Amino acid sequence: MSRLTHNLNSAYIEAMNRLGSKHGRQRIVAYVESYDDVFFWRTLLQPLETDGVFFEVMLPSQTSLGKGKKVALANELGNRLGRCMIACVDADYDYLMQGATPTSEVVCGSPYVLHTYVYAIENYFCYAPALQQVCVGATLNDRRIFDFEGFLAAWSETVWPLFVWNIWCYRFNHYKQFSMVDFARIVRPEDVSLFHPEQAIEKVRHQVNAKVSRLQKQFPEGRKTYKPLMEELKALGLTPQTTYLYMRGHDLMEGVAGPLLEKVCELLRREREREIQRLAEHPTQMQNELAGYRHATAPVAEMLRKHLAYTDCPRYRQVQQAARKLTEALANVASAQTAQQGTEVGGKEAHGNGQQDDAKELAQEVDG
Repeated sequence: MSRLTHNLNSAYIEAMNRLGSKHGRQRIVAYVESYDDVFFWRTLLQPLETDGVFFEVMLPSQTSLGKGKKVALANELGNRLGRCMIACVDADYDYLMQGATPTSEVVCGSPYVLHTYVYAIENYFCYAPALQQVCVGATLNDRRIFDFEGFLAAWSETVWPLFVWNIWCYRFNHYKQFSMVDFARIVRPEDVSLFHPEQAIEKVRHQVNAKVSRLQKQFPEGRKTYKPLMEELKALGLTPQTTYLYMRGHDLMEGVAGPLLEKVCELLRREREREIQRLAEHPTQMQNELAGYRHATAPVAEMLRKHLAYTDCPRYRQVQQAARKLTEALANVASAQTAQQGTEVGGKEAHGNGQQDDAKELAQEVDG
């Protein structure tokens, strides 16, 4: 079995597709990194399925992809990818490295590796225009009491200069002097007031400016390379207002979006409960209504991971477009094969049997 798994590749899946019905759907196996990624990638890929192509999202059993994307893509899975077997991974900083590391070269260069473009799926969960819907799902209260989009845009602009420095340190192998952890610690907004969020942003601005000044002194060579890097990042689609999409996803969820959502949702819940208390005609009705309301609401962390309001994010659409190219390529190959079979004069049956024999022979060879 281990030998079969080791030799399972795109050509094998394509051969198995050919063994099926001539008009059957072509299967594309999509390997993801972990259990948490299965639902995200299934949601992204399903709208691209057609009468001729479908995806099967799964974990790469007996490989290390679930434990480490970099090792798996570089050594184990990468050579086996193709039209019928793809890898779906978080971009991390690999997209921004643009081939500066071996893993980045695979992530950015292979047409059979789909990546998120933003740092990770958690960044999509925190997509600013979607956060109001998270609040509604968690509290069943649709009143807008906080401008998530305005806050995250302003906060992102504030931390953008330091974010570019963080990428610079990873590009030029100085990440030990200024890591993602260091960046997250400096830019984390503390004690955000829902009514005066600019105060928290101003504190972050002070910390960012101080760190940028220290980095400029520590790395004087950055004077020549910092600005070109900033322009390169902008050319890749990054903007100062969307920096939050490209920082480490867990830091964004746990240090920025999560605490903010908890504050907003707590206010909205208390507001709804006071409304129930005010409208109840007697204590029993009040207790029943409060119990029903609390049972119907959901934890913020759960809603943040399960909502789908981020699917209109431009970067998300970009990932889908890359996946659509794969389905179209496979459909074109299948159509060409069918047309070729149909135009073989005097040997249609023999050609079809020969093709099936080839597929069986390949399958038998992989099976060992």
